[in-house]
Amino acid sequence: MVELTLPKNSQVTTGKTWPKPAGAKKLTEFRIYRWNPDDGKNPRIDTYYVDREDCGPMVLDGLIYIKNKIDPTLTFRRSCREGVCGSCAMNIGGTNTLACTKGMDEVLVKGVVNIYPLPHMPVVKDLVPDLTNFYAQHASIEPWLQTDTAAPEKEWRQSKDDREKLDGLYECILCACCSTSCPSYWWNGDRYLGPAALLQATRWLKDSRDERTGERLDYLEDPFRLYRCHTIMNCAQACPKSLNPAKAIAEIKKMMVERQI
Repeated sequence: MVELTLPKNSQVTTGKTWPKPAGAKKLTEFRIYRWNPDDGKNPRIDTYYVDREDCGPMVLDGLIYIKNKIDPTLTFRRSCREGVCGSCAMNIGGTNTLACTKGMDEVLVKGVVNIYPLPHMPVVKDLVPDLTNFYAQHASIEPWLQTDTAAPEKEWRQSKDDREKLDGLYECILCACCSTSCPSYWWNGDRYLGPAALLQATRWLKDSRDERTGERLDYLEDPFRLYRCHTIMNCAQACPKSLNPAKAIAEIKKMMVERQI
């Protein structure tokens, strides 16, 4: 079941069913979560029909088709269309994923594409979640190279082996699919940093060029920032880049133990 942070005392209702495109022979039904904070109405589910012969194969293509040809008020984020920027992250067919890399046929549930905003986040409008807290948590781990040694004339050198330690970490695109799939983050999102921020923290802890490992671990040494992870593994299942935030978090915990030995 998809759970969302909705206006107080609100209920999701059945919304409008839009007409089918005239003359279309191959249709896909979209049921999309709609909520406008300015109209004072409850959230609703609107139904649309996409002409597959006049549309690309991805869920994002369907959303763009709906916005351009049926309902221009539909609101969602998108940018690169290549699975790089993370802008179009949403809950599609019950799973957090990227609309630009997910084919319509992959997410059909009884012939329908069901779309909601990322769960357990405040909703700005329709499919747009408020990621203010998510980005603030990412900023809090100071995701940049920090050194005490004087900067070299050309570049910070790194061995091939040390560079390979960053594989599976640097590829994170901050789409928030993992954090918004994590029950621990749902319950403690104001204090638990969540899978995405901790994956990013691991990336800097493992960077051989960074010289602030101790300070970074000191910041994470907290009952909530790090230790609310209970290895539920939803994060690894939801990641559209096939990364494993749970493994990264376990490695931080291991580093905490090792520095006390």
